[in-house]
Amino acid sequence: MMNYKGYIGKVDFDDEQHIFTGEVINTRAVITFQGSSVKELEDEFKNSVDDYIDWCNKDGVEPEKPYSGKFNVRIYPQLHQRAAVGARILGMSLNSFMIKSLEDELELMHI
Repeated sequence: MMNYKGYIGKVDFDDEQHIFTGEVINTRAVITFQGSSVKELEDEFKNSVDDYIDWCNKDGVEPEKPYSGKFNVRIYPQLHQRAAVGARILGMSLNSFMIKSLEDELELMHI
């Protein structure tokens, strides 16, 4: 994964064309890049993000921010209750408990 100005790029290798292809994965906007070397890929990733921000500024559009930090999750009532009880047992708010749970799971995935 690549990170530039808060935008995260995911990279794949196209074995038919023998190039790296990438896409920014934390926006709804489609931002892509490619390169035949790691250096070229990094440069093109940064150029693509900068071009996107410049395009937005020229068109008077606010560039999409990579996530606001707020999201709604719908879970079944029994899980909600278990999470609330678990948070109380640990002396945490439900929000803090959920943040810790997400961080723990993502750390296991090395994200």
